[in-house]
Amino acid sequence: MSKNGGKKIIVIVDMQNDFIDGALGSKEAPKIVDGCVKKVAKAYEDGDEVIFTRDTHYDDTYMSSEEGANLPVPHCIEDSYGWNIASAFGNYTSNAIRLNKETFGSVQLGQRIAEMCSRDKTIESVELCGLCTDICVISNALLVKAFNPNLPIYVDAACSAGVTPESHDTAIKAMEACQIHILNKGQEPWR
Repeated sequence: MSKNGGKKIIVIVDMQNDFIDGALGSKEAPKIVDGCVKKVAKAYEDGDEVIFTRDTHYDDTYMSSEEGANLPVPHCIEDSYGWNIASAFGNYTSNAIRLNKETFGSVQLGQRIAEMCSRDKTIESVELCGLCTDICVISNALLVKAFNPNLPIYVDAACSAGVTPESHDTAIKAMEACQIHILNKGQEPWR
């Protein structure tokens, strides 16, 4: 809970094995895992809500999808090792809302947060972090903003990593231009 007694929603975007050290991993991604785990632990301690998104594809349809045509690297195939959320999160995922999404952004996430806010007037903000800043984090931050235009939306730059450090920085700038508040900019663990 915040100093004002309100709650926030923490969204952990696609912290899955394939994006950390698997099929689409990067050298920056493993460096944000501990920070994301600490963020979730603090959220539970503070009584905040936690949502994990999971990029979810299917063995028999990925390569024939638009994404597969543009990124011909099968990844996050449902029920595979790479699809699983990193084991560093331990039991934190069992008490959290888990949303599977078949594309970069989740309309269901935006709708779910709008519903949560309409039921619980103490929710003051949403904070996102995870992978990849330049694809799924930015897509979901903008969707959450579209469904909740008067709710402050934050992205923790130090707990997010892009496909490259340069594309991470580009996404941060784009989100700032769209009135997404950026936390810990310049404090990314690979700098």
